[in-house]
Amino acid sequence: MKFDKKNYSRALLHRLYEGLLRPRMIEEKMLILLRQGKISKWFSGIGQEAISVGAVAALKDEEYILPMHRNLGVFTGRNIPYSKMFAQWQGKVEGFTKGRDRSFHFGTNEHHIVGMISHLGPQLSVAGGIALSDVLHKRGKATLVFTGDGGASEGDFHEALNVAAVWQLPVIFVIENNGYGLSTPSNEQFRFKNFVDKGPGYGIKALQVDGNNVLDVYTTIKGVAQKIRKKPEPYIIEAMTFRMRGHEEASGTKYVPKELMEHWAKKDPLKNFESYLLKNKLIVQKEIDALRATVQSDIEEGLEVSYGFGAPNASTEDEIRDMYAPHQLETLSYNDQNTSAKRFVDALSDGLKQSLERFPELVFMGQDVADYGGVFKISEGFMDLFGKERIRNTPLCESAIIGIGMGLSIKKQKAVIEMQFADFVTCGFNQIVNNLAKSHYRWGQNADVVVRMPTGAGVAAGPYHSQSNEAWFVHTPGLKVVYPSSPYDAKGLLAASIEDPNPVLFFEHKALYRSIESEVPDALYSLPIGKAKVVEEGNEVSIITYGMGVHWAQELNKELEDLSIEILDLRTLLPWDKEAVSKTINKTGKVLILHEDCMTGGIGGEIAAWVSEHCFEMLDAPIMREASLDTAVPFSPSLEQNFLPKGRLKKKILQLAEF
Repeated sequence: MKFDKKNYSRALLHRLYEGLLRPRMIEEKMLILLRQGKISKWFSGIGQEAISVGAVAALKDEEYILPMHRNLGVFTGRNIPYSKMFAQWQGKVEGFTKGRDRSFHFGTNEHHIVGMISHLGPQLSVAGGIALSDVLHKRGKATLVFTGDGGASEGDFHEALNVAAVWQLPVIFVIENNGYGLSTPSNEQFRFKNFVDKGPGYGIKALQVDGNNVLDVYTTIKGVAQKIRKKPEPYIIEAMTFRMRGHEEASGTKYVPKELMEHWAKKDPLKNFESYLLKNKLIVQKEIDALRATVQSDIEEGLEVSYGFGAPNASTEDEIRDMYAPHQLETLSYNDQNTSAKRFVDALSDGLKQSLERFPELVFMGQDVADYGGVFKISEGFMDLFGKERIRNTPLCESAIIGIGMGLSIKKQKAVIEMQFADFVTCGFNQIVNNLAKSHYRWGQNADVVVRMPTGAGVAAGPYHSQSNEAWFVHTPGLKVVYPSSPYDAKGLLAASIEDPNPVLFFEHKALYRSIESEVPDALYSLPIGKAKVVEEGNEVSIITYGMGVHWAQELNKELEDLSIEILDLRTLLPWDKEAVSKTINKTGKVLILHEDCMTGGIGGEIAAWVSEHCFEMLDAPIMREASLDTAVPFSPSLEQNFLPKGRLKKKILQLAEF
């Protein structure tokens, strides 16, 4: 292995050597602790340390790095206290995740590190969001994110690189090409020869380095970082290396040919660099021995402190509370009495525009939302008001854009993302339910992201533009799910959702956009998330519903003049208003839960179960539900009307009333 020290100082060379030594010695200790049962799992980076060490040394301390399993050198290079790191691996409260997640699944803004989740790919676009914030504020910084050759097969890899190229984001994508994805060799992962071959296809410059040569890694990344701080653009750096141990320790390496292990053992990054320094009299054995003693002492001291930490004391209250970032709504009430007739779509547009004025850090992103104003014209004219930097057209890549929203949150910015149709959110599902929803619970980082969801049927748009998919997200702790039914609620709840530092799925029924109109305050105002509203008073039967269901119930109420129906609009589905539900049931004794979503697995089943458990003595009849059929949404209008619950509602409510 050839090293080119250029004109680097002896101090830097020693720092790089120490950077290699520390993670190696920690790993050797962790492997012992794993066998002793003091930690539960370990993903070894032995043989790959030069990549992490060279990268962290090449960047400035305030520049973000997004590492993976085998990047211990990043964490040691950022001087994270060993006691806290060891506590993390032992599942102690004093770790970064309070015992809620393991290994390197954590972040720390203090050290400008954002850790991975097990799905491997999502952090790539999070890096893009961090870099976007730096570009918007002209900070002149680089962001570096790691992935492996296996993880690069995921769609997130393509989306993240494509957006970074289109938006010219200063992200360094380091691909650790270690030859295997767990036990699957590269020739079964991809057909191209090298990852640098991908660069031209994305319009990204790509470089290859010897990932076991710390000087090669350091020199390359340092040079790239200096360039993109001045002229933002992404880079691919492929680091050729090898994994000397199993994917994780339990999997072993029996599937690796013996001669391959022997070949790469000769390229050990620590041993080779140490030999080079000794041979060229850039270090002496006495210095190495002293450094090893210091590192050993640091490890033992850190372990001793971490052993003193007790196991987590489970507190249900704390667990539930920490799913969300704390927030007290700054209730905005309009001071003047100026109102005007606004359609549902106008109220949403008004609320979004005024929120962009209220929060200069807010970025609005989505397909066709800039010049075109969005397919439903909610953001028409916004680009002229706020500029193309804040009103951003995106490529067709839902996952990457949601990840970018997460990255903006890390830099204390807000993001509103428009799904062109709620159906398309499936392509970003992982980012929402595993990244946005769990981030605050895991390491205290809120996800200040609102995902706007044009939803619902009734417009003959077929199975892929008509679904009601709110129940997917109601099941996910850490999210908030809002679903207004009127122009007034739409504006006030959108303002509150954007103010809220937690991730919000904001559902907007497409069929309401231009079909209803009411008086709405011209000034910005907010309505509390989690509070239902009685829209029709009654005392014989309660209909609990939301969205389009409110309008179906109101139509029926006008038709059935002899029946006193109370209509409760939930408005928010997560959290939903249990107090309001209990109150209306106590008043009428009979309840029908109505929603456009399919019956099975819809939120109506959850509410019915809660009512049965908590309001049983108030009931004078069985809890009833009405919902759409358990089929996909059909295209033909006659089939669609049969699918929807509206035509079955009258019969069901009369059945309930007569009980």
